[in-house]
Amino acid sequence: MRLPWPLPALLAWGAAWALYLVLQPHGGAPAALLGATGVGVLASLWGQGWWRRLWIALGFPLSLVLTGAATLPAWAWLLPLAVLLLVYPLNAWRDAPLFPTPRGALRGLDALAPLPPGAAVLDAGCGLGDGLLALRTAYPLARLRGLEWSWPLALLCRLRCPWAEVRRGDIWAAGWGAYQMVYLFQRPESMARAAAKAQAEMAPGSWLVSLAFEVPGLAACAQLPGFAGQGVWIYRLGRVGTEPADGTTKGATAARATL
Repeated sequence: MRLPWPLPALLAWGAAWALYLVLQPHGGAPAALLGATGVGVLASLWGQGWWRRLWIALGFPLSLVLTGAATLPAWAWLLPLAVLLLVYPLNAWRDAPLFPTPRGALRGLDALAPLPPGAAVLDAGCGLGDGLLALRTAYPLARLRGLEWSWPLALLCRLRCPWAEVRRGDIWAAGWGAYQMVYLFQRPESMARAAAKAQAEMAPGSWLVSLAFEVPGLAACAQLPGFAGQGVWIYRLGRVGTEPADGTTKGATAARATL
């Protein structure tokens, strides 16, 4: 259940301040700052939208500065930045730092892009595992794998999705050739690179699935409607595509006809 804004931020800031007050007498102000900031940054992962995530993550250290509640050495203020960079590494911002797959966004994908039992499916940039959860619903017999550059996110995803193989890695350096489907929820600027990589590495007949953004240079054989007015774009590698479908029976027939 999603809490109405700004309740998530208030709860995160309250938890951070509570931890700070508990830790300060025992570990000192820098250790308390590190722990409390970590609470806020981790809580920001569940925020809806980047401005809200930033408010949640930075709320505690900013309030500490404004209230003057602690006297800290200058270097201690690098700790909040270090925690933020651990969860949101700089090179990940070239792609999609954290775009969770909305619940139900991939409903019906298995009908438009059928896979045999045991097929290998990659969630490229799996974040906290929302995409893996959606893929598991669509393909319960598939071998699901996730790649995530941020090691805290990869660790949390591994704990959240113990049935999937999740590891830390660069989605652009890792090979895609072993997968019958690669799922992406990236930025529009990343899609040309994804198209080139998929065409160069993936076998004919494999599927490339993109949430919300079209892949330039490829013709979609089907589309699932209903996400932010854009839907899920479905591509079959190494085959002649049809005009982008709108999720109707015609689109499903076109997808199956390429099998």
